[in-house]
Amino acid sequence: MAYYWGVDSDAKVTKDLYDCVVKKLGKPSFWGRHLATVQETTEGLQLDEIQLLHRNGTKILPIYSAFRKATDYESGQVVAQNAVYHARRLSIPKGKVVFAGIDKFIQVNDDWIRGFVDSINLSGYKPGIYHDPLNGAFSKAYCEAVAKENKIANQVILWSAEPELGTTKARNAPDFRPRKVPCKGNVWGWQYGRDSTQCPIDTNLVNSRFFEALW
Repeated sequence: MAYYWGVDSDAKVTKDLYDCVVKKLGKPSFWGRHLATVQETTEGLQLDEIQLLHRNGTKILPIYSAFRKATDYESGQVVAQNAVYHARRLSIPKGKVVFAGIDKFIQVNDDWIRGFVDSINLSGYKPGIYHDPLNGAFSKAYCEAVAKENKIANQVILWSAEPELGTTKARNAPDFRPRKVPCKGNVWGWQYGRDSTQCPIDTNLVNSRFFEALW
């Protein structure tokens, strides 16, 4: 299995930020960006960023995080529909993955996960979830969802936030050993380092299946 190094950022990808990453850390194979602006937290992905990244041969990892809790089937559907709206607005093609960003402080249950996954699947995109498998409610909620609908374990691409080892240059990236949910799941991505002191980014490793689903 091949592995790819990349980054994600809350900030807009400018030429200066891209050059900072390339010069100080290495060339990213992909860049995670949020599809919508969240006040005081993230800037939404813009067309000029897409052009800059694709022109430099860097794929885009789309994240939707404009929600505060994840606790019922209908709200899972709504989040999925909003994520799909932004994916279409930015011309992300069907068949690519769209991630929900679930931080450890977000309330989440199995109903929400099933609603999100079902709705993303209906849209023609692939469902992905960024999560913390150790802290917070995600692992319990995910495994309960899988117990109710086993197909979820095969459909969802999981991007783990643990363990957090610190950011590195691309050539010094650790072996791919993300912490996993305690049930069946496709943990194909790993955010192993956060808040680099050299450039305002986090560092990630993903396997080839994850990489192929990026835009």
